[in-house]
Amino acid sequence: MTHAQESEPHEAPRPAPAAARPAHIKRTRVSGTWVAVIVALVLLVFLLIFILQNLEDTTITFLWGSGSMPLALAMLFSAIGGAALVALVGAARIMQLRKATKRARRSPQ
Repeated sequence: MTHAQESEPHEAPRPAPAAARPAHIKRTRVSGTWVAVIVALVLLVFLLIFILQNLEDTTITFLWGSGSMPLALAMLFSAIGGAALVALVGAARIMQLRKATKRARRSPQ
């Protein structure tokens, strides 16, 4: 930039005419679902790769029983068990909040 250009006031870019602007596409539930499906597929591919790379058998002992299974499956079952536990606690909390909301609506204030 030259000295003359620096002293000139900057003009804001003018918006393009309506015909030249691309149409704004509204997001829908279906488009959100497709994004979720694609993300889930990518995660499943990574999970499959993880399982296929960790097929060595390992001994699993729980309480009085023990057995042998691939390491990746043992880790997968552990993760599923943890997710189920979190889901149960979350569902219990949601039911608790719904009951409190119903009570609050019934009682006059």
